[in-house]
Amino acid sequence: MRSTSNTIRTRSTVKAAATVLAGALALSLTACGSDDDKSGGDETTGTKASGDALTLPKLDGTTLEVAAVWTGPEQANFKKVLAEFEKRTGAKVTFVPAQDPIINFLGSKIAGGQPPDVAMLPQPGAIKQAVDKKWAKPLGPEALKELQKNYSQGWQDIGKVGSEQYGVYYKAANKSLIWYNAKVFENAGASEPKTWDELLSTAQTVYDSGVTPFSIPGADGWPLTDWFENVYLSQAGPEKYDQLARHEIKWTDPSVKEALTTLAQIWGKKDYVAGGADGALQTQFPNAVTQTFTGGDQPKAAMVYEGDFVQVNIAQTDAKVGTDAKVFPFPKVGDTAPVVSGGDAAVILKDSEGAQALATFLASPDAAEIQAKLGGYLSPNKNVDPAAYPNDVQRRIAEALVAAGDDFRFDMSDQAPQAFGGTPGKGEWKDLQDFLKNPTDVAGIQAKLESDAAAAYGN
Repeated sequence: MRSTSNTIRTRSTVKAAATVLAGALALSLTACGSDDDKSGGDETTGTKASGDALTLPKLDGTTLEVAAVWTGPEQANFKKVLAEFEKRTGAKVTFVPAQDPIINFLGSKIAGGQPPDVAMLPQPGAIKQAVDKKWAKPLGPEALKELQKNYSQGWQDIGKVGSEQYGVYYKAANKSLIWYNAKVFENAGASEPKTWDELLSTAQTVYDSGVTPFSIPGADGWPLTDWFENVYLSQAGPEKYDQLARHEIKWTDPSVKEALTTLAQIWGKKDYVAGGADGALQTQFPNAVTQTFTGGDQPKAAMVYEGDFVQVNIAQTDAKVGTDAKVFPFPKVGDTAPVVSGGDAAVILKDSEGAQALATFLASPDAAEIQAKLGGYLSPNKNVDPAAYPNDVQRRIAEALVAAGDDFRFDMSDQAPQAFGGTPGKGEWKDLQDFLKNPTDVAGIQAKLESDAAAAYGN
């Protein structure tokens, strides 16, 4: 887990980051009417020629394996990054599809004597587990140099365990966004809300126009944790957020009760959720997005909450980001709007010249700009050219993330032990699915969350 010095920020710095984000997104929505965000994008990488800024070794004859849980367009786009590494070095890189929880997947590969060379780990908790199990290898001097050149201290710190650097956060996510069907809003006369009360009012306006307000991917537990984290961070504040993330306060705390009660104002209104609770619990994340942006001005839902990566799934529809699909910052529930981030870090499991070179490449703007051009991707690398992003919405979100520097909060469930915060059908994922099914049982869900957290944290 992140150290106290790395996680505790002041309310004013979080407020500043939220202000940057809100302003950037407001600008993006007035400037991106004609941009197309199809994730297939330009097949050319547009990266700097080998040797311009980044020197990589010749690795002819070297074979590497990279494991990640990515599927679909996300996996396809990352493979284009790996292809550029192959082109520059002569190495052969194979992508290994992993399953959640990735630590369990890696454990089985390691037990069988076939660990991948590099794994993309989606949680700081998973990095710590990999280090504790003595699987992870520290970054070498070249990778470390590239990381320090291109990343803010906050993004470096969440890839550390103790004082040692293990992770390169290649991919980030801004998880404080709500995407909406612009035609539905226009027909309903609805406006973008800035506060939770305004969000409820907007939802009612949309409902009155004949469209269900929200699409919620309840079949996947992780988006439900993201809903909770945004409400909790804004309502309870950053200090309590950090305490709950480290299990220094219990899930039976009154602040958790308040956040769950607030969530129930949406989750508990079956007419506000596409398919009701039962339908939501059978809806996976990709479908939650696509059903919001198909069906013309009568989609199954008007809004879907999730991060910038939603654009990958919007690109599977005919909707265009910035015209048909628009976005606003997650409304403030308390004094400030939340800024919650997530990400995936490259961690070396088999130390070699090739693995270290790949980590160095992934820490460079060269690698990030390849995937940035393809859409649905956000890099915390501060030296990525904003022009690499395919539309103004994505560009402004990326600029806001970099401008926020260290003033953000990392996804709470990703900081938790994977047994609590990162396992399908267990822990927080399952508990919040149960809460979506029965949002009246706040105390019961709090007790279950605390029981599962105490078992996973060991306190």
